[in-house]
Amino acid sequence: MYPEGMVAPMRQELTAGGIEEARTAADVENAINQKGTLMVVVNSICGCAAGRMRPGVRAAIQSSIRPDRMITVFAGQDREATDAARRHFTGFPPSSPSIGLLRDGKLVYMMQRHDIETSDPMTIASRLKQAFEKHCAKEAVSN
Repeated sequence: MYPEGMVAPMRQELTAGGIEEARTAADVENAINQKGTLMVVVNSICGCAAGRMRPGVRAAIQSSIRPDRMITVFAGQDREATDAARRHFTGFPPSSPSIGLLRDGKLVYMMQRHDIETSDPMTIASRLKQAFEKHCAKEAVSN
């Protein structure tokens, strides 16, 4: 477990953009059990989270199309919350940082560490925006 003072600025990089912290397993389950789309960001203290993932996520959520809700857990700090999130990343091994997109509680998109550490922030943002457009766009209402 990392000291809270060390990770607080890393948490704030995401929460300042409107991503809610999920510090407990109950917080995660509550978010996942709601209808609609949910982005779950597994934050990390590593360099690829700092230099690639967090800037990419911050850029992606500036899009007009984005998930209904967004939460973050911090690997190495919020152990129960991180484990709860990872249980919903079916078919993917634990990875931090990582980003999962769920619709009505079902995983529809996953970006793992190996995707993040080989991409720059704008590529990460672009891939997330594409996932948002595919999975989060509201269906047009016909008259």
